[in-house]
Amino acid sequence: MENATNTYAVITGASQGLGKCLALECAKRGMNLILVSLSGEGIGDVGQFIEWEYSVNVKTFEADLTDAEQLQRLVRYLKTFEINVLLNNAGIGGTKPFSEASENYIDNIIFLNIRALVSLTKNLLPILSRQKSAHILNIASMASFGAMPFKTVYPASKAFVKSFSRGLACELEGTGVRVSVAYPGGMPTNKEVSDRINRHGGLVRSTILGPEKVAEICIREMLEGKEEITPGMMTKLSRLFFKLCPESFRLAIFRKNVLREIHEMKTCHA
Repeated sequence: MENATNTYAVITGASQGLGKCLALECAKRGMNLILVSLSGEGIGDVGQFIEWEYSVNVKTFEADLTDAEQLQRLVRYLKTFEINVLLNNAGIGGTKPFSEASENYIDNIIFLNIRALVSLTKNLLPILSRQKSAHILNIASMASFGAMPFKTVYPASKAFVKSFSRGLACELEGTGVRVSVAYPGGMPTNKEVSDRINRHGGLVRSTILGPEKVAEICIREMLEGKEEITPGMMTKLSRLFFKLCPESFRLAIFRKNVLREIHEMKTCHA
């Protein structure tokens, strides 16, 4: 899908990791971009590089999407453009006993993973609906498929993204707006995640997809109109594991693994 010169794809969390790779994949297909990120993450440099490299128009906007006022300021800005793609990629998680999690820690996960995604979708849907064809892609996670101890709020928030996306896709059936939801697994998108992945055995490491490949699959399958995107064979097997494995057994496995991870993190920081 090549954009007309006056239409844009909006990508949140676009300064690094999967979001940046999604931006590059869209630019390769000739889409103009509006890239959103936190301040101080170099989004201007990312936008300038993409503009030079792919000869597309790129706008950038810095905002903390957990802040209601900044979120509304972004919405007002976006409403001045014709938008035919919305990629709700920004998200946050973490590993911490619920009893030790501050309310601010919990609020940030809920506000970014749920409220910001719903607000952007709600406010931009009228713009998307007046295009000949349009796409919404929400980035969920393999965590969408089941509870996880010591991560509690994060998988619940991603389960919301899954349910919201599937419901909206059905609601908009027959319109020009297609809704997709993606379930990526772990990706080496920053040092902390990379270190955690490297602590696993070679077999597990060999099955991890990089954000570049995940982005390529997500954009390609979104444009093909797929409503659910599960990138990579290992991710598909993991989804099958969530479906077939008894919950009590799966939770016991996760509890053991995450407790070991927490212990290793505390040892590293000691």
